[in-house]
Amino acid sequence: MTSSSSSGTSAPARDDAVLAHIAQHGEEFLAALSEWLRIPSVSAQPEHAGDVRASAEWLCGTLSATGFPVVEVWETAGGGLPAVYAEWPSGEEGAPTVLVYGHHDVQPAALADGWESDPFEPRRADGRLYARGAADDKGQVFFHTLGVRAHLAATGRTAPAVNLKLLVEGEEESGSPNFGELIRRHADRLAADLVIISDTGMWAEDTPTVCTGMRGLADCQIDLYGPDQDIHSGSFGGAVPNPATEAARLAAALHDEHRRVAIPGFYDGVVELTERERELFAELPFDESAWLRTAKSRGTLGEEGFSTLERIWARPTAEVNGIWGGYTGPGGKTIVPAEAHLKLSFRLVAGQDVEKVREAVATWVAERLPDGIRHEIVFPGATRPCLTPLDHPALRAVVRSMERAFQQPVRFTREGGSGPAADLQDVLGAPVLFLGISVPSDGWHSVNEKVELDLLVKGAETAAYLWSDLAAGGDAADAG
Repeated sequence: MTSSSSSGTSAPARDDAVLAHIAQHGEEFLAALSEWLRIPSVSAQPEHAGDVRASAEWLCGTLSATGFPVVEVWETAGGGLPAVYAEWPSGEEGAPTVLVYGHHDVQPAALADGWESDPFEPRRADGRLYARGAADDKGQVFFHTLGVRAHLAATGRTAPAVNLKLLVEGEEESGSPNFGELIRRHADRLAADLVIISDTGMWAEDTPTVCTGMRGLADCQIDLYGPDQDIHSGSFGGAVPNPATEAARLAAALHDEHRRVAIPGFYDGVVELTERERELFAELPFDESAWLRTAKSRGTLGEEGFSTLERIWARPTAEVNGIWGGYTGPGGKTIVPAEAHLKLSFRLVAGQDVEKVREAVATWVAERLPDGIRHEIVFPGATRPCLTPLDHPALRAVVRSMERAFQQPVRFTREGGSGPAADLQDVLGAPVLFLGISVPSDGWHSVNEKVELDLLVKGAETAAYLWSDLAAGGDAADAG
């Protein structure tokens, strides 16, 4: 195979023993996955709490049957929904420890939403498996069961070449309210040299990619208070501060003329894109017109000097999520309103500190408001950004394994959104890598969610190669 421009490595031939095991057990694997998909583990709907628990218990039984000697249901704080933990020691002295993260809860779905078939009755058609959770995230969790068995079949081992751990959350689709506490409570059990997240995707079916990072998130609500009640704009307007005007002024001052965030200190510590990273992003077959159609937008706009992909993957941002106050009913009402409100969100990149960003925002707001305006600012929970350097040995192992399965170069992406990666990275002190095979057409959170069956199989094949490569120190380009 020709050397990949993105990884600098050549992928060896696919392993016949891995392929034979996957082919022999493929139907059994899909039948089991379909059984799991029939469980409507919708974490956001209280009436499905029992189904989320049933999903966890089903997974425990299946992981035990796969060969994991340690499988447990982990309860979450405050009567939350359960996670599943599994562990399979290598038995080899000095073997690395790898934790695989995914989730078993799913988004709400109903036939009345526009599904072509029952979302909880899996349907196979045209090389695809349709069901809620097929891609997000049960399918991507479950390919690891087929992958580890193929790994054992190909190597003749009775245990994986790495100390393999799984943590499968039950509340991800509800915002992971108890996840941070869960991993802190079990930090000793979860200790790992490396975290693999299989709750992500690829650029396209014909463009395999590995995600190297996710942005963090901080948001806030700013409440502005002026007069003790709405007052007459003729008698008092222009002579007292107007909270609605000040809310608008804050929103207008959020960016400078170059569309950079204008809050002093906001960019402190930002890890800038390297020229190589910018080149790799530019290699991707990005159709901006198609992207705009998906965004339902008529044009792009953002920080000057950066491409669209760079803006959404690797640059910090500030957005006005909502602004309201005063009279909004029919006709006019000539008042100076008593209060106004703003909701802001900030996407953060590697190097930014959440607490310092919050302090900078709070200081900026306080300094811009005039006397006579009282304000309160509330910051709910936040998510830290994470980033894995392109030259990290474990990342090279993931790329090699994926290239071996796909037999073509693997490129790199990042995620513009936020997820549990940073919590795992912060608590466990381990690098986080992403191994996912879902593609944009899979329709996460939408009707007719599906997964491409050939990609699902390639995910299992990638995992089968990865454990040997990592055990060899991340430098075994042809590890079996």
